[in-house]
Amino acid sequence: MPQNEYIEEAIKRYGRRFNHEERMRKREARSVHKNSATAQKLHGLKAKLHNKKRHTEKIEMKKTIKAHEEKNAKTTAPQEPQAGAVPAYLLDRSSQNNAKVLSNMIKQKRKEKAGKWNVPLPKVRGIAEDEMFKVLKTGKRQTKQWKRMVTKVTFVGDGFTRKPPKYERFIRPMGLRFKKANVTHPELGATFTLPMIGVKKNPSSPLYTQLGVITKGTIIEVNVSELGLVTTGGKVVWGKYAQVTNNPENDGCINSVLLV
Repeated sequence: MPQNEYIEEAIKRYGRRFNHEERMRKREARSVHKNSATAQKLHGLKAKLHNKKRHTEKIEMKKTIKAHEEKNAKTTAPQEPQAGAVPAYLLDRSSQNNAKVLSNMIKQKRKEKAGKWNVPLPKVRGIAEDEMFKVLKTGKRQTKQWKRMVTKVTFVGDGFTRKPPKYERFIRPMGLRFKKANVTHPELGATFTLPMIGVKKNPSSPLYTQLGVITKGTIIEVNVSELGLVTTGGKVVWGKYAQVTNNPENDGCINSVLLV
C-alpha cells in the first residue's frame, strides 16, 4: 500500500459505518438537484464543458439500462430446401422469428448482478426509518438517543454474537429473530419449511439488507437441498432465492414464494 493512505487502511481494518450505504444513496439522490443548480449558474466555456460531461454520462446511463433490459433479436429459422438454384442476393433472406439474444442462465446472472428479478410482488410499500426503528434512551440523564431497536423480523447467522452494550447501535430483539421460512414452490404447488441462509435484498433500504431485516417483498436465500433440485449439469442446488409475501411481524411466520 502506498504511503499516507490512512483512509483506505482504516476501511480495511474497521469497515464502514452502519448507515454508509444509506448516506451514499441520499447523497446521490440529492446530486441531481445540485447538478441542476450548477448548470443554471454556469456561463460560457464552463457551461459547454459541463453540458458535454452530462451528455456523456446520460449516454452511459442509457446504455446500462438498455443492457439490463431484455431485447428481442431477429434470427433466421431453418427453411426447407428449395428446388433449383437461389440467386446470391436472396441467400440471406428467409423467414425471421423473434428470439432472445442471451441464454436464460446468462440473463439470470445479469439480473442478479443488477438486483432485478421477476418476482411475484414487483411493487411493495416502502418503510420509513421511523416505523422500522424505535429510539432507545440510555444513560443516567436520558440524553443519549443514538440507540435504535429494530421493530421488524430479522435474520442473523448462526455465529452471530451481540456487541457490548456500549458499542451496539442497532438492537435486534431475540423474539423477532427467525431462522426458517415457509417456502411455496409455484410449479409444484407445495409448501416447505426451509432454513434461511441470508437476506439478499430488502427493497426499502440497503441498511435494512445489511441488518437482515425481513419485510414484505424482501428477497431471501433459502436452503433447498432437502427438495432434491438439480441443475442441467447434474449438480444438486443448495441455495435459491425466494420473495416474502406477507408481513412477518404481524403473522409470526415468514411466507414466501420460490423464484424459479
